[in-house]
Amino acid sequence: MTHFSFTASLRTGLPLVLSAWAFANMAHAEDGRSSAPPLPLYKTECAACHIAYPAGMLPAASWQAIMTGLSKHYGVDASLDPTATQHISTWLVAHAGTGRRFSDAPPDNRISKSRWFVRQHDEVNASVFKRASVGSASNCGACHGHAADGDFNEHQVRIPK
Repeated sequence: MTHFSFTASLRTGLPLVLSAWAFANMAHAEDGRSSAPPLPLYKTECAACHIAYPAGMLPAASWQAIMTGLSKHYGVDASLDPTATQHISTWLVAHAGTGRRFSDAPPDNRISKSRWFVRQHDEVNASVFKRASVGSASNCGACHGHAADGDFNEHQVRIPK
């Protein structure tokens, strides 16, 4: 366990403070939690039908495609007024996943079809996602009890029967 010493930070200055901050954020990300708290409007509008998926789960291009296609949102008309659409879209793009992990948009812009998702769930038999208690791979809350809070910690996974 790493301990942050205020006295040490006074002696060594800003680098130690920044290192402690970086370590805390790295640990936060590694424990399965998303780093950007959801935009209240996003939670209100999108979580009315499904969890407010963390913006960092898709690249910006995917979020842009999803937000411009809300009239045909995976078979449902999820249209919003233009102001809400723009506000949510801007936030999603600003907090989208970056880096090599997100260099390509997943097929159909689906989180559950992204390479990282498939890799993270490779030990889960495909039949699990077809169980009535799960429904599909997009129903994160079936196995990740705190998914609605952006917490996907693999040590807290409970796969329903």
